[in-house]
Amino acid sequence: MKTEEDLESPLLSDGAAPPASAASTKCSSYALVCALLASITSIIYGYNRGVMSGAQKYVQADLGVSDGQLEVLIGATSVYSLVGSLAAGWTCDRAGRRRAVAISAAMFLAGSAVTAAADGYAALMAGQLVAGVACGFGLVVAPVYIAEIAPAGSRGFLSSIPEIAGNSGILLSYIADFALAGLPTAINWRLMIGIGAVPPLFLAAAAVLAMPETPRWLVLHGHPDEARRVLARTSGGADADRRLMEILTSVKNNAGDSPPAPTSVWREILLRPTPAVRRVMLAIVGLQVFQQACGVAALVLYAPRVFGHAGVTSERAVLGATVLLGAVKTAAIVVPLFLADRLGRRPMLLASAGGMAASLLVLGLSMWTPASSSWAAAACVAAAAAFMAAFSLGFGPVIWMYGSEILPLRLRAQGTGIGTAVNRVMSALVGMTFISMYEAVGMAGSFYIFAAMSAAAWVFVYACLPETKGRSLEEMEELFDGGVDKASSPRAALS
Repeated sequence: MKTEEDLESPLLSDGAAPPASAASTKCSSYALVCALLASITSIIYGYNRGVMSGAQKYVQADLGVSDGQLEVLIGATSVYSLVGSLAAGWTCDRAGRRRAVAISAAMFLAGSAVTAAADGYAALMAGQLVAGVACGFGLVVAPVYIAEIAPAGSRGFLSSIPEIAGNSGILLSYIADFALAGLPTAINWRLMIGIGAVPPLFLAAAAVLAMPETPRWLVLHGHPDEARRVLARTSGGADADRRLMEILTSVKNNAGDSPPAPTSVWREILLRPTPAVRRVMLAIVGLQVFQQACGVAALVLYAPRVFGHAGVTSERAVLGATVLLGAVKTAAIVVPLFLADRLGRRPMLLASAGGMAASLLVLGLSMWTPASSSWAAAACVAAAAAFMAAFSLGFGPVIWMYGSEILPLRLRAQGTGIGTAVNRVMSALVGMTFISMYEAVGMAGSFYIFAAMSAAAWVFVYACLPETKGRSLEEMEELFDGGVDKASSPRAALS
């Protein structure tokens, strides 16, 4: 029998809801703190993802790693995160969302430490194996936790925080690469990677001491009283009772009185999905495929190579341009934080896909100019920055909030895990083939391919995704259960 202390944060008061006059502000503040703590997972993920961009040159020089080995090493991290994302869904359902965050932190710590201490290619791969599994966990647990802890009116705002945190982590990794590049080769890359072992210590402590379990998981596992107390801190007293009844009704109608078995969840998602679940999974998988097919991983992982190909030859200039890329990506990600609940998900995704396609075309054109041209270098950096900004306006953060909110409660963790696994497969394909691709079709041709995929993403969003802003999580299945006309019609989606 799980104790109350085990199910709730020790910092969670056992009193009633906040006073009515201050309830809204206090509840929003509490939900915000919970979202920020969960998003530390995304900061660590972003740091681990971006640090190899600047460290790879020094890893090759110190350990004698070839281009082919490096391509496999970087791409394999996404393959490993595929395993983590699938395991994270099961862990979230069985152990709880909060414990899954703590497990993710422990794996991040171990992966960074092993990679930083590596003395050969095999040790590098071992460290990246652990770090990759941790990345898969992080990509699943933070969106699921925040979607379930956030009130409906601010879910878009709070669900954007992990993507901002992830981009902040990438920016911090670029800054660390830039700052430590002047140290001896045998030391600099180890410090670049080893710094990533520090934040997991804080995250593990926060998960144990300060983060409550989500109310929906508590209800699903037979603890409605504890769920009501969490809802009182995030939604207010009167609203907490209403939200608790909605969750109880949803669980009773869709999953019975006991948690669904893992096999039944997989059967409902993959083997015998209802029309609504089928449309939900199509939306999730399609968004995850297009997010990576646009080539964002190529710029995150290989930005120095891209800039060097365009004529940016100075090592400091290349790393500086990479930092600029991370800064633009992080700054632009703030916009969806304030607009997702006002404009809606669809307009932001459509604008993002169109901007990505246009900037990738310009980026490809800049590669046709001789590398000695200063215009080509400037156009390349500007187009890459524009692409990152457009990506961060929609396809970076919005697909995660969209995917985590449209799944039914009984399928949310496992369905998010499947979507994340698809994302990791696509990321691995891009990461493991980019060098070979630009050697085969040219750097310009590679970015033309990415531009075409971005244009296809625009068509997919326009044709297949309904609007979800302002709807509670319990209303999503009804939205996708209205038939093709209701679920996929752009006119119906925008109404």
